Amino acid sequence: MKLDFIYYGNPILRKKAKPVENISNEIKQLVDAMIEAMDQKDGIGLAAPQVNHSIALFITRAPIENDENDDWEKGEVRIFINPKILSYSSDEDYFSEGCLSIPKVYGDVFRPLKIKVEATNLEGKRFTEDFSGMSARVILHENDHLNGVLFIDRLESSTRKKIDSKLREIKKKFN
Repeated sequence: MKLDFIYYGNPILRKKAKPVENISNEIKQLVDAMIEAMDQKDGIGLAAPQVNHSIALFITRAPIENDENDDWEKGEVRIFINPKILSYSSDEDYFSEGCLSIPKVYGDVFRPLKIKVEATNLEGKRFTEDFSGMSARVILHENDHLNGVLFIDRLESSTRKKIDSKLREIKKKFN
């Protein structure tokens, strides 16, 4: 299955995604294609709306920090279908984020350090799990996509103004 990336300015990125009704072979093929597409672009997360499927599904491959050499290693792929964020920690932090749908644009986003998520996996089993650090951040970023929210919406207004010309260029180039 070949996927087409959707870029800033496309209205699908601003729509609330519809719930996944059942985990069909088509959904499983979509997930496989999303993993391949995410890895080809060196991404750490990808939401279905970013590949022109307005459904409540995203995948993550949050990197894991290697304490021995201060480097990051690829994490495992996680699949979240019809996710719900059940709780957020009061502890928050800034970290630079980017997005495959907004190429070469980055900005510091303030997000909770810990979250509790309920979602369905690819086998159709509902799970609840706590996430922290980079995993929590990637999940929150991808979950935002399911609600029509982009990381640029969470930037401070002064930072947002600095990237406006880049956003106009992306909109013009891809739409």
